[in-house]
Amino acid sequence: MANFAIMGFGTVGSGVAEVLRMNGESIAQKLGEPLNLKYILDVRDLSATPYAKQAVKDFAVLENDPELDVVVESIGGAKVALEFTRRALLAGKHVVTSNKELVATHGRELLAIAKEKNVNYLFEASVGGGIPVLRPLFQCLAGNQIQEIVGILNGTTNYILTRMVKGGVTFAEALKEAQSKGYAEANPAADVEGLDAGRKICILSDLAWGREVRPEAISIQGISHLDLRDVDIASRAGYRVKLLGRALRLEDGRQAAYVAPHLVPADCPIAPVDDVFNAIMIRGNAVGDVMFYGRGAGDLPTASAVMGDVLDALTHRNRRRDLGWSESAPLIDQERELPLYWYLRGDFAQPEGSEKLAEGAYIVGPLSAQAAKELAEQVKAAALMPVLR
Repeated sequence: MANFAIMGFGTVGSGVAEVLRMNGESIAQKLGEPLNLKYILDVRDLSATPYAKQAVKDFAVLENDPELDVVVESIGGAKVALEFTRRALLAGKHVVTSNKELVATHGRELLAIAKEKNVNYLFEASVGGGIPVLRPLFQCLAGNQIQEIVGILNGTTNYILTRMVKGGVTFAEALKEAQSKGYAEANPAADVEGLDAGRKICILSDLAWGREVRPEAISIQGISHLDLRDVDIASRAGYRVKLLGRALRLEDGRQAAYVAPHLVPADCPIAPVDDVFNAIMIRGNAVGDVMFYGRGAGDLPTASAVMGDVLDALTHRNRRRDLGWSESAPLIDQERELPLYWYLRGDFAQPEGSEKLAEGAYIVGPLSAQAAKELAEQVKAAALMPVLR
């Protein structure tokens, strides 16, 4: 019998317990032995729940149990979760997490500890929720040189943009709807300002090229400044506005990563992805473009990915997954060295060589971000955003 514990019994943690309850028999068949939920660590009183016997409040119980194989970290944040993850790995426990903040900011350190202790630190659910994308990236696509990753990495912002496009509502109105449906937190900054997507594109970049990209080192823009006028112009011109995380590896080996709202051509596979769904496109030099699509959040979809990692960790008890990233990635000066196409709107004459979308709205480029901002300032543009091409 294999034993595991859950730390943090909120949306994800309770979802993991529910997946085991629903599918325990088939999980045991795939694993070759029963999987037992031995502990649930949470500050709340669980005595009135079906999990009263598993409930504990002292992490040392998990840390010192030699029969405990895997710890699922679903506490969130990078404080208590970081301390408990370190201690669990140092105690020789495999750790599985959905915590994108922890992986993006401390993954390099935690993977090094896991390697030293010959255990697994796995985090499939940290990017894309229930969408299997990390394992295909480092395993199924291992025969490729990855050239680019681009995707809709946040379901909350995608829902808001969908409502702006299809419902014709403002950003503020769409955000209020998202909060009422439970898609957005009372403080939605991590979602709408792009921080969540930033952490995820860093993790994807880390795995793709084996070099660390930290969220604070990249440009991150959200959607709170978007004007419904630009969303409408884009839609009528055959584009959709999407918040994208994007990572690229240049021919000279240097890298770029950023998050920003983009105009996306309607014939691009990620353009029609709406509501709370996520989509991630990966370009390899052998396979070409592949796309991963599905629900990027929610208790059971995320728990599905977590449980997959639990089984993977147990399957690789004796030969751990060789994951990790080394020194900091060589990032280009993105403001000056990454040429992109740009959408401009304002009361000015059509710039030379530009493509007209509507009266006062044009696509120019390719230009660096610095050059695009200088042009926007020169013509007093009311809006500026990159175009995916």
